[in-house]
Amino acid sequence: MLDALKNIFKIPELKKRVFYSLGMLAVYRIGCHIPTPGIDRIALSHFFKQAQGTLLGLFDMFSGGALERLTVFALGIMPYISSSIIFQLLTVVVPAIEKLSKEGESGRKKIIQYTRYGTVLLSVVQGLGIAIGLESMRGPAGELVVPNPGWAFRLMTVLTLTAGTAFIMWLGEQMSEKGVGNGISLIIFAGIVARIPTALGNTAKLLNAGQISLFVIIFVLALMFVVIAGIVFVERGQRRLPIHYAKRVVGLKTFNAQTSHLPLKVNMAGVIPPIFASSIIMFPATIANFINIPWVQNAAKSLTPGNWAYNVFYVAFIVFFCYFYTAVTFNPVDVAENIKKHGGYIPGIRPGKETSEFMDSVLTRLTFAGAIYISVVCVLPSILIGKFNLPFYFGGTALLIAVGVGMDTVSQIESHLITKNYDGFLKGVRIRGRK
Repeated sequence: MLDALKNIFKIPELKKRVFYSLGMLAVYRIGCHIPTPGIDRIALSHFFKQAQGTLLGLFDMFSGGALERLTVFALGIMPYISSSIIFQLLTVVVPAIEKLSKEGESGRKKIIQYTRYGTVLLSVVQGLGIAIGLESMRGPAGELVVPNPGWAFRLMTVLTLTAGTAFIMWLGEQMSEKGVGNGISLIIFAGIVARIPTALGNTAKLLNAGQISLFVIIFVLALMFVVIAGIVFVERGQRRLPIHYAKRVVGLKTFNAQTSHLPLKVNMAGVIPPIFASSIIMFPATIANFINIPWVQNAAKSLTPGNWAYNVFYVAFIVFFCYFYTAVTFNPVDVAENIKKHGGYIPGIRPGKETSEFMDSVLTRLTFAGAIYISVVCVLPSILIGKFNLPFYFGGTALLIAVGVGMDTVSQIESHLITKNYDGFLKGVRIRGRK
């Protein structure tokens, strides 16, 4: 591992890319501490302490605490992710967008441009909603979070937050182009891991105060190691369907018979299911912060993390979105037709309809296994850790993203090293990302 890290600095291009990504991440973290004008930060901090386990808490996790401080990067990269998911779903529903997606590089660039416009639009809507919501918030002593409410504050907040999200989007694209790894994913990764020092400090304080035992900390560390190892194992897992291509003649060229495979991942949906599931379940708790209605408050309490109702609905939504998103992103009929057009077939399966039905049955079983895996990662650690009252959250979407992004980035760095005839991070082992 140390030799591989040294080899990074022996390749000028790779070293330049690594330092470029680190520099852009430093710019992002600096922006997470530049405040938006017109806010009483102490009153806002008290409000967010009560908003843990709500949709606001989820967004604050992805923004690395920027939303809690309401900095210029308070919206984070979530509007861009939401816009990307929306256009990905529209590709299946809207024929015009589906046609664009099949036009190669030019179509892909147009969809990316539409995604940027969608990001700005979502940022404006979310920024206005946050500004209006902030005007109704009060601190513990009844003081207003926004001392001078009005349209001047709203417009300033919308402009500031939208510009911040657009700048983060630009940062991510520049990192993907000139740095190493996926820029958007690295920004989310940075926001998640930025809370680790605070969590370690709070844990040390509890240990010194005798409120938590050393045995519990060792047990939690061992559990973290097991869960992370399990995530790496499953994310690399594939079901490879063998595909044979018969000998064929195209014009004056003769193509010999070939054997290939179609890799189907265990977790085809990635981290989308837990993100969607968390957003839907936490919505009542978010509304309860602004509406003082008894039945709304009771519903919000029953759907807070740790309660059995929350876990049941969480697992149910994860399973649903695993199947839904996999069906959107992978079409067995189109894949079977492409294989047939190129003269390929799966041994023992007739080309065409039978091939698509076979792939659909395999994908259904894989998706079920992936849904169970995501449910265990998201629910089981939080249940166990909740029993010990630790001052940080472990498991769920954040852990899946952190481990997955780490694997992708290491995989890209390894590719650069191997291209230049250097060993990777582990000799004799090739680390594969999620893609």
